[in-house]
Amino acid sequence: MTQDNKHQHHSCCGCMHDLGKLNMARRTFLAAVGGTAIGANAILSANADAASASAASEYLNKPITSAKKKPLVVQPVFTYHLYKRQEQASWRPWGGFHTKEDVQKECQQIEKELAEMKQKAEFPLEILPIMPVSSPAEAKQAREANADVTLVYGATGEIDPVFSDNKQHIVFVRHRSGPAYLWYEIVSPRFLRKTVDELGEPRLAPQDVVVDEYADILWRLRSLYAIKNTVGSKIVCIGGPAGWGAGGQKAPERTKEKFKMELIDYPYSELDKRITSALNDSKLREQAKIWTKQYLNLPKTSMETDIPFLENAFILTEIFEQIMNELDAPAITVNECMTTIIPKAKTTACMTLSLINDRGAMAFCESDFAVIPSGVLLYYLSSKPVFLQDPTYPHHGVVTIAHCTAPRKMDGTNLEPVRILTHYESDYGAAPKVDMRVGETVTVIDPDFEFKKWIGFRGKVQANPFLDICRSQTDIEIEGDCNRLANDMVGFHWMMCYGDYLKETGYALRKLGIGWYNLTHDRTLEA
Repeated sequence: MTQDNKHQHHSCCGCMHDLGKLNMARRTFLAAVGGTAIGANAILSANADAASASAASEYLNKPITSAKKKPLVVQPVFTYHLYKRQEQASWRPWGGFHTKEDVQKECQQIEKELAEMKQKAEFPLEILPIMPVSSPAEAKQAREANADVTLVYGATGEIDPVFSDNKQHIVFVRHRSGPAYLWYEIVSPRFLRKTVDELGEPRLAPQDVVVDEYADILWRLRSLYAIKNTVGSKIVCIGGPAGWGAGGQKAPERTKEKFKMELIDYPYSELDKRITSALNDSKLREQAKIWTKQYLNLPKTSMETDIPFLENAFILTEIFEQIMNELDAPAITVNECMTTIIPKAKTTACMTLSLINDRGAMAFCESDFAVIPSGVLLYYLSSKPVFLQDPTYPHHGVVTIAHCTAPRKMDGTNLEPVRILTHYESDYGAAPKVDMRVGETVTVIDPDFEFKKWIGFRGKVQANPFLDICRSQTDIEIEGDCNRLANDMVGFHWMMCYGDYLKETGYALRKLGIGWYNLTHDRTLEA
């Protein structure tokens, strides 16, 4: 590892002690700082105070104000035409809609189905009243509707007039779920291919057509919701935006170009003033002591470093939250977090970033914009915290991933077990060792430096080892060709979340102009 490149791995977050260091950390903890340490039994006891733990849960469940999510607005459109009988002529096309009553009944059924689908959405979704369209004036109204997505029910008639150049579109057709739709027959040859062999419709791809299944509509809407909230989003960059290694030097510029993100450069000189003021604020110090005690009384929580490190982490969390709220940003990242934060904050940023993630916002270490866009996208796709981590070398169907800023609420609700240790590389501060849920399905993304093609796979949490590496460390069983992953690995940092979001990721990346290789299904989608 080279030491002359400030974006190399030496700035990454925490790892594990050997047994001797762990015993030393425990002795240091028992001694405490200035003779004021809380007794070991009170901290390590499994019988935590219920009221204190409840207060800590309230703290973690209180969302950060700036972590607002924009709902996806959908306009359903039902296209139809009522044909008149012509004797001894082919007068009607395919489709089970012949009267006004047929149309009204179908629109009512669609409204019911959409209401049921909305109840299943875990992301903010607004569905407007359905618009039946059978005339140019109605088509114009549909095109100009104030929505992000036009969901076109291609029953009969023409669908082209309802398409807009500045919206996303999904076409739904029925096969077995109700009366047959004309466009079940002709959406490919007439609309997608314009009666030739080549695809020729820039506003719709084959992946945008759904047959019968509302679950297939919902996961596509989830992708479009993630795109809406990712593109143009703000992120506070403490110490400025950066990128890992030689390949990541242009990552901030590529992020601005591809994702239109606003990377807000927040200088350390300004942060230093806030930290100095906050550390000297007696009221905030007392509040941090309370937060610390409450947090340590949470179930499955143990402390194996000095308590003032965690208190300072809560103070730093308060500072970061204020900055995010002032700048109306749902995300924050820290550049050179080890060499600069430690002497200023008298702790590491590891626990602070973990706490912010658990409170529903996004917080990333290292300010590595070769990977951060994948984290923002996956956060909105999954509606769960995400884990930025260092991968190791894939072997025998397994890869170890590790970093020091893992969230505890990996499923978005429940706290995973944690040991609060020192940051490994500095042997200082407070860093969480979060044990991921063994057997849990996860999505893992390996983004390339140039945003040309990302790799992703589904995996399962196999184990939570205790190696001398970054504190939160997990062995992931790879669902896919391990040897191909080892051969094709790109970039450096990876991103992970609980659940399977491979379909949503591939769909979103195609819309964003980034290629995608789904290792689990051995499938490549070009940009």
